[in-house]
Amino acid sequence: MKELVFLLEEESAKEMLKSSLPRILPYDITPQYFVFEGKQDLENQLIRKLKGYRVPNAKFVILRDQDASDCRIVKNSIIDKCNKTGRKDVLVRIVCREIESWYLADLAAVEQGLNVSKLVQLQNKNMYRTPDNIVSPSKRLKKIAPKYQKVSGSRAIGPFLDLNNNRSHSFAVFIAGIKKLCGIS
Repeated sequence: MKELVFLLEEESAKEMLKSSLPRILPYDITPQYFVFEGKQDLENQLIRKLKGYRVPNAKFVILRDQDASDCRIVKNSIIDKCNKTGRKDVLVRIVCREIESWYLADLAAVEQGLNVSKLVQLQNKNMYRTPDNIVSPSKRLKKIAPKYQKVSGSRAIGPFLDLNNNRSHSFAVFIAGIKKLCGIS
């Protein structure tokens, strides 16, 4: 594999990945990012994008927020679309709620990236121990870090994210999936 192609619902995911993935990807794997205009655009163009991508040995990662949907239904719907293309080299991951859940799982990264003091002290509060259960993580993050903006905030937080953090189960599963897809032990 030479390319790891990310199909993403939004620009903020791309910015977070661009600043965090270089810490785990082998040097010979080049990430490519395709950002769609939301989840509907991603799902509507998915089959065409997978069929049309002709780089040999490329593997794909589809990352989509759960939002208020049932994550199993969302994932199965995307897998069904992938199966229609005949591709077997696709990893589908659903972010529990929103990508901000991953940031709330690592308040030290938020504190460093956004230069907001004393956030790490909140990490042991019940809500932040299981951030995948927070109903509106983007609102919660904005409340504790008012200067957070989706794209610039993701770019700033990404370099500091602890990729071994398992407070967010969906983040841990995402990182494990990337490692497996790339043959990283």
